[in-house]
Amino acid sequence: MRGTALVTVALLAFGGTAVYATYQRLNSNIHRVDVSALLGDRPTRAAVEPGEDPNAGKDVNILLLGSDSREGENGDIGGRVAGGMRSDTAIVMHVSADRKRVEMVSIPRDSMVAIPTCRTTSGAETAASDYAMFNEAFARGWDAGLDLESAAACTWRTVEANTGIVIDDFALVDFAGFEDMVDALQGVWLCIPADMDDQRAKLHITAGNKLLDGKTALAYARSRHSQVSDGSDIGRIGNQQRLLAAIADQTLSKNVLTDWSELLGVLSAATRSLTTSMGTTDIAGLAYSARGIGTGNITFMTIPWGAAPDDPNRVVWTDEADVIWANVARDVPMLTGTKDDPGTAATSAPTSGATSTPKAGSTPKANTTPKPRATKKAGRDAFTLDDNTGSC
Repeated sequence: MRGTALVTVALLAFGGTAVYATYQRLNSNIHRVDVSALLGDRPTRAAVEPGEDPNAGKDVNILLLGSDSREGENGDIGGRVAGGMRSDTAIVMHVSADRKRVEMVSIPRDSMVAIPTCRTTSGAETAASDYAMFNEAFARGWDAGLDLESAAACTWRTVEANTGIVIDDFALVDFAGFEDMVDALQGVWLCIPADMDDQRAKLHITAGNKLLDGKTALAYARSRHSQVSDGSDIGRIGNQQRLLAAIADQTLSKNVLTDWSELLGVLSAATRSLTTSMGTTDIAGLAYSARGIGTGNITFMTIPWGAAPDDPNRVVWTDEADVIWANVARDVPMLTGTKDDPGTAATSAPTSGATSTPKAGSTPKANTTPKPRATKKAGRDAFTLDDNTGSC
């Protein structure tokens, strides 16, 4: 959606200097970084013929990250904490080569995975781990390089090492940027099934169909400790997916992309706190070529997981996760060949890091958070934009 809006602005820019100046200002809001030098040896794609879309003819995987940075106004929003930076939200967005499908796969931050050695902009290298929490990758890159480039690159390498898919770019937004985007849409309607009070996330909301402003929407996305939550990251991921689906649905239903004044407000907010490896041409070309994707072909899911055998507070990906990642790598619908949707089984196996085996003799940590629910089936928690009505 953000990219499609940039396309609109780019086209209108040819109509006059004032509009062109607006486009330039919005474009300058984006903090673009080049992390290619930090990624090391990695999978590559076959060359394609150039076209309107720089990625025409091939599928695209973009790693979407949410930063918990407390720098500047983010500290006022999230509360000041000492040291480090993490990314507790990670979503792999897959856009099919035929531009008819968008699939959003959430990765739980508590997933136990292999983290490879990562290079940083400072020249330092982080240590590798065979079995560590997924969100440690971002923290290790930040601690060693002290910048978002190093942090994002380490997460990027970790995703590729554990899934067998090729990540083409990343995009990261912080607390303030998320709030601003929701407020630019004049809020988002969402069904709240029960009262929620979470002092840590600063969330206090009653049940019902509610119009959430940016502050409340962010608190809802961050909440893990309300009376209806089990305290786990898995439950929070479900809330985040429903919220993102509602935002997408409202943006499309309100025709934001065709309302010039509203479009400018959303664009200004969307780009102000965006850090990405993508150029404006990449964003615009991809969005323009995918403009015909129907809402029924926009799918959200959490990668299938089960409780870690050595620690009930952590999770490991199940065998069904292997099928999901292999399907994404092959650019076929991700639920193809699963137990819930029998079909053609994946023919290319993911890398050995797709599932991690706990080390022998590992000592479980103290049980400080509720035990994760039973192992999920692939597709059980998947839903399309058409399924998420957003109303009670």
